Amino acid sequence: MGDPMDDPTLYLNTVGALQYATLTRPDIQFAVNKVCQYMQRPTIEHWAIVKRILRYLKGTLSYGVHFDRRSPLTLSAFSDADWAGCHDDRKSQGGFAIFLGTNLVSWSSRKQATVACSSTESEYRALANAAAELT
Repeated sequence: MGDPMDDPTLYLNTVGALQYATLTRPDIQFAVNKVCQYMQRPTIEHWAIVKRILRYLKGTLSYGVHFDRRSPLTLSAFSDADWAGCHDDRKSQGGFAIFLGTNLVSWSSRKQATVACSSTESEYRALANAAAELT
């Protein structure tokens, strides 16, 4: 879709830098994952999406992963998944977030390896990934 970029070097370098930014900014993880899927042949439209992510980061500099040392030492995990969210291959997107008290210590958001036959199956796969990370 769209016109290919003449020189994709800027796109590749910027998306690579955004991948590192996701280490402390889980809120952009899904969007960065999406733009990474087009690194082979980026278009002008993909570059516009990357610039939108950069504008979002500029406006939310105070966001990120913060740690409170007075937080209780209780583990809690949350998981969620969509069902056939990717229109290209009908695979589901699943993710989890694990907290130690109020501190986010682990998170993941990724496309599931196989196509789920139902939303319940998709949710169970996301839950199994969260449980494996939690243990």
